[in-house]
Amino acid sequence: MSGGHDWPLWEVFVRSKGGLAHRHVGSVHAPDPELALAHARDTYTRRMEGVSLWVVKSSEIIASDPDQSGEMFEPAESKIYRHPTFYEIPDEVKHI
Repeated sequence: MSGGHDWPLWEVFVRSKGGLAHRHVGSVHAPDPELALAHARDTYTRRMEGVSLWVVKSSEIIASDPDQSGEMFEPAESKIYRHPTFYEIPDEVKHI
């Protein structure tokens, strides 16, 4: 492969210094995971914004279609035991 336009696309996720979760920040092109990580670091954490990086090949991401969210998430509506309001929290439990 020659040039970035032939390289696969990688999605970049950064966990900020104070954050608990990684957040999608953009994409990079790279021939392999190591170079994708290096490109992600150079592009998205130049000002020391993060403490952790994830790079995931875009072609490996499987996602639901937002236009079909009703069909996708409808089964959860009929399972009330999944809702936190179904349970009573004992008084001795101070936090969850």
